[in-house]
Amino acid sequence: MRTVKEISKLTGISVRTLHYYHEIGLLPPTQVSEAGYRLYDDKALETLRQILFFRELDMPLKQIQKILQSPDFDRKTILKSQRKMLELKKERLDRIIASIDDVLKGEETMDFTVFSTQDIEEICKATLANMSEEQQELAAEQYGGRENYEKRLMELMSTEQARKNMEKMVEWYGDKETCMDVATHPLSAQVTAAYGKRFDAVQKKLMGKKGTDVNSFEVKEIVGEFEFVAKQFFRLKNMESFMLEMAADYRNNQALREHLDQTEGDGTADYLADALEAFYRK
Repeated sequence: MRTVKEISKLTGISVRTLHYYHEIGLLPPTQVSEAGYRLYDDKALETLRQILFFRELDMPLKQIQKILQSPDFDRKTILKSQRKMLELKKERLDRIIASIDDVLKGEETMDFTVFSTQDIEEICKATLANMSEEQQELAAEQYGGRENYEKRLMELMSTEQARKNMEKMVEWYGDKETCMDVATHPLSAQVTAAYGKRFDAVQKKLMGKKGTDVNSFEVKEIVGEFEFVAKQFFRLKNMESFMLEMAADYRNNQALREHLDQTEGDGTADYLADALEAFYRK
């Protein structure tokens, strides 16, 4: 058993933060001594590590608590995701250091917009690797084998329109490096599902305000929440560009408009677009 001070020294987390995690029920101590000292065992340390992993993804504490308490929580899957993220950070730091060295030598070699064939191959392989066995089997059956499916995926991602879409993503993510990192290191299915539910819930809340002035504080507050959740879900940097692109989709994507208007009432798509545009209007 370890005390709060020992846990703090071991992990770098402040005593105050550990006390707070206890107060909100996120990380209760294994036991409390007669003298009132909080004590933690190895299992509690493992839980703390999972919490820190989620915090690296900027996930709110309440959402972390829901995931950790879920009966479907798969610790092994989360650990694999954590390892991927650590590898990602290491690789990215190595590339940044190498790029800085080139700049110091006078070699301006950094390119944040053009995706090479090798980049696309890496994204395709990551896409396949993160598909479930069932999805892989269905794709192989549909295209006459895994290799044929991979070839078709490469063809689709190599089109001019696909490259333009990826360049737009570079704008949203801030640079090509981050865009590649996100594309090749997706979040675990559990984390993705959790953020997806939050995203849908906030969008539903905004729909519920249909008819309310889009310039009102209550509507802008919800759009602000919508932006925050989208940023965590998609891991973007340039949120204004992304959200305005979403507004344009609400206006111009006929299939999306029909779905929203049929399920949520006429004018829903236009109201969502109006609300997003009003939020960013200078």
